[in-house]
Amino acid sequence: MTSAFISLLSGLGGMFGWGIYDFFAGVYSKKIGPYKTFFWSQLAGLFFVLTLISLFTVSRAIHDWALILLPIAALCYSTGYLLFMKGFAIGNISIVAAIMNLWAVFTMLIAFVFMGQRLSTLQFIGVIMIIVGAAAASLNWRDIQNRNFALSAGVKETVVGAFFFGVFWNISEIISEDIGWLPTTLGVKFCIILFLLILSVLAKRELSLAKAGAKTKSMVGLMGVVEAGAVAVVNFGLTVGDAILITPIASALSVVTITMALVFLKDRITQLQGLGIITAILGIVITGL
Repeated sequence: MTSAFISLLSGLGGMFGWGIYDFFAGVYSKKIGPYKTFFWSQLAGLFFVLTLISLFTVSRAIHDWALILLPIAALCYSTGYLLFMKGFAIGNISIVAAIMNLWAVFTMLIAFVFMGQRLSTLQFIGVIMIIVGAAAASLNWRDIQNRNFALSAGVKETVVGAFFFGVFWNISEIISEDIGWLPTTLGVKFCIILFLLILSVLAKRELSLAKAGAKTKSMVGLMGVVEAGAVAVVNFGLTVGDAILITPIASALSVVTITMALVFLKDRITQLQGLGIITAILGIVITGL
């Protein structure tokens, strides 16, 4: 099996895994709330990663600075995804999924300013397409025509969440390069659960799923396994394949989320918003070329 083929499979694994997770995150955020959805799915993901740890040998030592960065990364990841799920809960899943693509722009900007990484001309064009497409998808154009400027529901939360996600990926890259992808994944998952438990106590948030049906509990748990599996597949692919092929394929996850929302939830979008979604997705793909 060639490295190019492994790269293709890994990218598709990430795209479908994260796309499916985001779709069901939108569905169950509306049913049981974003906080419960995120907490229980991440807990299921933590147990899945613990299973992976038992199957693979981890021999790298963890440095003190990595122990400091892990909770910061977890805080950024948690904040980002909670804002995404709030956006899903109050907004149109198709539109929110498209706006989430802005995390790639924030990731690149942070890497450009603080890590000395540079964009090619084609990547710059892709970033512009993402920004323009996200703007077209997020604005309520009917209200603008009626001189009532308004963002579509959930857009503000999603944009802020995308910023935190961009910060997370840069921090996660630094940690992973030093201690490996599996210890990084486990450490982040553990810190996420700890952070959510502390927040639930301080904010007096209810975490119980006692009133939720068996199907809801099973699906939320399965979501966590799918999301953790997507992370595992992509990170494994990066160790043997080509990142330049894996990354753009995996980052096109919104194609899966939006398609599922259109098919199963019958989400309605305007033609201009649809064009914006397509433009943003194409921009994501172009940035990896």
